[in-house]
Amino acid sequence: MYSKFEDLKIAGIAAAVSSKWDSLLEISDEDETIVRKFIKKTGVEGRYSASPRQCTSDFCYAAAEKLLTEKQIDRSKIGVLVFVTQTSDYGIPATGCVLQHRLGLNKSCIAFDVNLGCSGFTYGVEIAASLLAHSETEYALLLAGDTSAREMSQKRRNKVSHSASMLFGDSGTATLIQKGNGSDIVVSSHSDGSGYKAIISPYRSWRNPDCPEGVLPGTQMDDIAVFNFATTETPAQLNEYMERMGTTADNYDCLVLHQANMMIMNRIAKKTGFTSDKMLVSMNKFGNTSSSSIPITLVHHYGEQQEDKEINALCCGFGVGLSWSTVALKLNVNDILPLVHTDEYFQDGYNAEDLEQ
Repeated sequence: MYSKFEDLKIAGIAAAVSSKWDSLLEISDEDETIVRKFIKKTGVEGRYSASPRQCTSDFCYAAAEKLLTEKQIDRSKIGVLVFVTQTSDYGIPATGCVLQHRLGLNKSCIAFDVNLGCSGFTYGVEIAASLLAHSETEYALLLAGDTSAREMSQKRRNKVSHSASMLFGDSGTATLIQKGNGSDIVVSSHSDGSGYKAIISPYRSWRNPDCPEGVLPGTQMDDIAVFNFATTETPAQLNEYMERMGTTADNYDCLVLHQANMMIMNRIAKKTGFTSDKMLVSMNKFGNTSSSSIPITLVHHYGEQQEDKEINALCCGFGVGLSWSTVALKLNVNDILPLVHTDEYFQDGYNAEDLEQ
């Protein structure tokens, strides 16, 4: 499906992580030879990890606070808040509602959660832009992130590949979309539910409330199925998108892919005509950060530049669902803020035990 939103622009992007960065060679309990092979294959050298009390919403909150404060945004003019994550704070209520309160937004602001992973940012742009375009409000706030590394450190995941415990990192991002004085935003989104088992957390939920004996609850991933999907459907969509937009790789300053792994990303870039210097990489420092990987990659490469220069970034997220989505974003480098570090967390009054013990 293609969606076109006229006269909207990306007014700002920010990303937040903890202050704790760890090298995989230091934190992994795998044999050093296995870890070094993993680093060479995926490109992941280390990651930022949330503390036992930090949630995805804490990183998204810190990123949003920095963004709204730096850009001096009138918070009463934000009428849309979309929180995209697979690691929300609670079963209920929607964490988006809690973030609306924490950020001091009006009660007239619509706020809700979207359960998506690797395609979450590009899907989120489409959702937030659609709500903004058909409302009377001036701004929409898209918050996207995950704390998959924290979940794995607590040994709640069971992967087909043992290396997955080294792949993921924790982060949260905030993207501000504004009406007026902007170019069009065009998004192409697809889904294929026949591949839902490729990445799935099947137990301890409503469909299968009990977990079989000897099986750890959490996410299971079919690495081969995911690789085949990502290297086939993703480049096909990107090429179709560029053909429809009348563009080629030469028309874009950068290709910003979901940071799945270097093998997948290099294959996609090659199939779409992008040179390696145009494909932005951040997973060496952050790992695979799921729904926040695209905005955090932009922050990683442009956040410190603070230059009055417009870039045209072709972005594509792909993964769990199966789902994949592409959007070209024109934005000013000055609107991409430096990386935020935070160790703070929301104290909701339910911390009955010391999780750090």
